[in-house]
Amino acid sequence: MKVIAFYLPQFHEIPENNEWWGKGFTEWVNVKKAKPLYRGQNQPRVPLQRNYYNLEDVSVQEWQVELAKKYGVYGFCMYHYWFNGHLLLEKPVEQYLKNNKLDLPFCLCWANENWTNVWAAGGNKILISQTYGDKNEWKKHFDYFLPFFKDKRYIKEGNCPLLVIYRPDIMDHMNEIFDFWNELAIENGFDGLVIANQYSSLEELNWNDSRIKYHIEYQPNYASRWIKGRLYNKLRNAKRKMANILGKFFKSSFFTTRIIEQHLELRDYDKYWNCILEHKPESIKNVAGAFVDWDNTPRKGSRGSSFFNSSPEKFERYFKLLVDKVKKEYRSDYIFLFAWNEWAEGGYLEPDERNKYAYLEALRTALIENGENLK
Repeated sequence: MKVIAFYLPQFHEIPENNEWWGKGFTEWVNVKKAKPLYRGQNQPRVPLQRNYYNLEDVSVQEWQVELAKKYGVYGFCMYHYWFNGHLLLEKPVEQYLKNNKLDLPFCLCWANENWTNVWAAGGNKILISQTYGDKNEWKKHFDYFLPFFKDKRYIKEGNCPLLVIYRPDIMDHMNEIFDFWNELAIENGFDGLVIANQYSSLEELNWNDSRIKYHIEYQPNYASRWIKGRLYNKLRNAKRKMANILGKFFKSSFFTTRIIEQHLELRDYDKYWNCILEHKPESIKNVAGAFVDWDNTPRKGSRGSSFFNSSPEKFERYFKLLVDKVKKEYRSDYIFLFAWNEWAEGGYLEPDERNKYAYLEALRTALIENGENLK
């Protein structure tokens, strides 16, 4: 079983974040300022021994890799930010590539959305737009990927590198881009690419997914769809479509902020995990997803969503059942896990002051009890 944890590189300063959010901004700023919004909410989250690390320090990634290997994480899916050739938060990922001590498999996920200041109360500004350009732009982007694809640690199926796209449904010329990248991959000695989508509204659209091998059941978002039902999702997608059109016309995220996200949503951990375990994959392309926890109120405040009743003991029990389910019902042995270090969204395996190493230990125990041979 290959547990691939999503990995966020936003734990170091960059000039853009300093300009947009203030000098010294990293994800830790959101984490530290969090306050409980309801009785029993686990906020603020505090890393064990107040380890508010800086990912520019290469020893941090060495520590992360050792932890991941010890407790059963197969690899990291590292977010990649590319805006018409403009890179953001690239340094930790590039450091990972250069440091051969980091002997854990990894792949990239292109987070292909606009960056906005929607986290802020009253946020209404697009900070940097996502555009897709022409073949020259596509070639430039592939050339950036290529050293990663060639690395022996990069996750491949046979001779095909795995590339995850956050939301392919919003890409201009989606299949043209994928076909072009596939041709370039073959020209560079590969047998093509394996494309997976992390999240989308694709089940509601008439689309051609023939170039995409895997649909990752990104959790807990997919469980939210399944629980709320098709009618809710159609209405939400219609509102999102309207908000996106208005946002592009007025060059503002005000409409997304006001139309889509309006009030705190409390979610039951048991209900969502039971939904994941009961749901049957709709397609042979589906890849299972899991989540440690979720609470994005450090970013969004009362417009966010938060789980109650979560615990390492429950995570262990549910994850053990999921591993068994994947073996019986899915074609792929991947489980994409939210997340390794999404501290400001409440999804992390890294040790904290409240639970210490308990979530990591829960993951390891669940895998071992399912007969997985952890090195």
